[in-house]
Amino acid sequence: MAGQAVTSVMIAGVGGQGTLLTSRVLAQVALKLGHDVKVSEVHGMAQRGGSVVTQVRFGPKVYSPIIKRGDADILLAFEKLEAARWLSYLKPGGLLIINDERVDPLPVMSGEAKYPEDIAEKLLNAVPNSFLVDATQVAVRCGNAKVANMVMVGVLSSVMGLAPELVEESIREMVSPSVLDLNLRAFQEGRALWGKRLSKSATV
Repeated sequence: MAGQAVTSVMIAGVGGQGTLLTSRVLAQVALKLGHDVKVSEVHGMAQRGGSVVTQVRFGPKVYSPIIKRGDADILLAFEKLEAARWLSYLKPGGLLIINDERVDPLPVMSGEAKYPEDIAEKLLNAVPNSFLVDATQVAVRCGNAKVANMVMVGVLSSVMGLAPELVEESIREMVSPSVLDLNLRAFQEGRALWGKRLSKSATV
């Protein structure tokens, strides 16, 4: 995101997906880079799978933690329906990164509503600069589906050109030693995903 005074990243998911940890790791990296950082967290019914959205803004001087509609440089969505819910905050030309995971909200579980069909395909068609990641499957291969957020951190860090050693340092500061190796492996797998995408683009 070079050449831009303030970078705005919106991270959207549901309770239990590690949205808050992701935002805190990103904020910590930005602080290590010498930026002014502001973070806003919005909690839904997190314990029941409700929306959890965090907004991270950093740059030479940030006056507000709030991202206005149409102002997010990147929307990092841990779940497909949440990507659709918060899409209006992405700026024209912004980057949408979606984890290819479905978490049924309460109205769907109760039968009051239906989960939208082909939602990932519709999102990818709507946003030219978008990337669908099967972060949960990668996390399972790493050893635990719960580290899908670190897979997404790996993708995000690659997109933003963040030094991996700085991100790993921040992860070490935020994550329990008992699951640190697992989280670091998931992070590296996420970085590899973005590298594979760039390699494919170069050969087209």
